[in-house]
Amino acid sequence: MFRRKRLQNRITAGHWTLPAAILIALLCWGTSWFVLPKQTVSVASILFYAAIGYLLVLLNNTFALIRMRASVQTAVYLLLTAACPLLHSQWSNDITALFFLLSIFFLLRSYQQAVPMGDVFHSFLFMGLGSLFMPQLTWLAPFYWLGAYRFQSLNLKSFFASLMGWALPYWFLLAYAYWQGQMEMFFAPLQGLLHFHPLCQGYTPSLMATGGYLLLLVVVSSVHCIAAGYEDKLRTRSYLNFLVTLNLVLCLWLILQPAQGEALLTLLLPIASILAGHLFVLTGSRSSNLFFLIMLILLIPLFLFNLWMLL
Repeated sequence: MFRRKRLQNRITAGHWTLPAAILIALLCWGTSWFVLPKQTVSVASILFYAAIGYLLVLLNNTFALIRMRASVQTAVYLLLTAACPLLHSQWSNDITALFFLLSIFFLLRSYQQAVPMGDVFHSFLFMGLGSLFMPQLTWLAPFYWLGAYRFQSLNLKSFFASLMGWALPYWFLLAYAYWQGQMEMFFAPLQGLLHFHPLCQGYTPSLMATGGYLLLLVVVSSVHCIAAGYEDKLRTRSYLNFLVTLNLVLCLWLILQPAQGEALLTLLLPIASILAGHLFVLTGSRSSNLFFLIMLILLIPLFLFNLWMLL
């Protein structure tokens, strides 16, 4: 038991954990590039993943989500993305995930601000930018308002600031579409907002394997955050509860709309990585060590299976 506990702590808190995760991720990307057609691997996606990984470190260092300056959430994120070669070419989904994470950053920063309008505006501004690439992202707005209410940053002014922030990208898009004489460019994301695929249709073996792995990770991590919330400060507890809510909403969305699986996975991975990092860093029981090792080992067959399904 002692050895397992030391192994988990050494991996999650070690100085070489993040460099090792980066190396493993690059090896997986290189394998995908070698085995699959070259056009399935995007250099732009690598850059976006690197930016998201940096934002995950910034989120933890700014808001103390894991009660220590840790980079394990970025290591988890890189390993999860490495195990999903189906995501290695979807740069448009990656930029949506980047805007999504930026919107979360500014919403968390609005916590108990005396004048929260600026942060709420920027949060919804990035949500609006992300919705240009994935229109259904707008449907998360009610959960953002609920989060802002819990952060004591929702009032009449900040509510209208959120509407202005979300609408600003569309005003620019409207001007550009009118100037180009292509108004369908403006209406496309608005029409996409109301477009839904048939419920629970579009599952693939790769999506089921990846989704099942993430669902297990999300549920266990969420239960830990809720059960051990008393150990965190009230502010941190509010942050984590908001992230748990987003995680569960995205998981339910993935179950109901598997046809959007690739886009939803890119949104789910960063938030799941934060909660998983919170679980792995702040636990040391025999069961948590066993779960950590199982989830780590399962990444290998998950990567091989996903790679095989793309051949």
